[in-house]
Amino acid sequence: MTETDPRAVRPHSAAAVPELPAAVLFDMDGTLVDSEKLWTVAMDDYAAAHGAEISDAARASMVGSNMSRSMRLLLADLGMPTEPADIEAAGERVIARMSEMLSNDLTWRPGAEGALRRVSASGVPVALVTSTIRSLTDIALRTIGTEVFDATVCGDEVDGRNKPDPEPYLRACRILGVDPRHCVAVEDSPTGVSSAVAAGCAVLGVTCEVPLDPELGCTLRDSLEGIDAVELGSLLRRG
Repeated sequence: MTETDPRAVRPHSAAAVPELPAAVLFDMDGTLVDSEKLWTVAMDDYAAAHGAEISDAARASMVGSNMSRSMRLLLADLGMPTEPADIEAAGERVIARMSEMLSNDLTWRPGAEGALRRVSASGVPVALVTSTIRSLTDIALRTIGTEVFDATVCGDEVDGRNKPDPEPYLRACRILGVDPRHCVAVEDSPTGVSSAVAAGCAVLGVTCEVPLDPELGCTLRDSLEGIDAVELGSLLRRG
């Protein structure tokens, strides 16, 4: 479903049951699927091909970021040119490697599949809000399942206003026709949490590759095990 798609959002019970969110907005990498580790492999492979090694600090700064910024950080960390053509070429190499791994090596984060299915089955609209580009997201969705989402927003669909800008989450809410203040976002990175908080959403943070601080404005949990729409709705009442 796209922002201009006239198809109505499927009927749901959230409006009649106040304890449920108006929508739940899931990040993808590191939140639903364990793809941040695959990104690390792809970055390491690129660095190794150029006789270098990416630093832990540079890799951590990429988590939750968009493709262009990540490639700029990668090249800068390796001491390589960061002109637009260099960024594009590096991106093509990394995308090719990620396409291969997303097709063959993608696994769920603990509890994520069950949580996603339970929220979808509750009738609450569900969106995927990711910094990953559309072509790679579509590969990942072969594992995750497109049928559970009422909307998907990718990193190359927000006119450069990527996380931590609130636009990705605001766009998802516009597509669904819901107020972000009545929605819950599920994120794993400081960049993503900042985006969702700025959009006005309540946020559940589930740490994956980098630490999360509750001072960012999120409620922290070790995993998505046992999570359902009612528990996510309780975040709205707390906030």
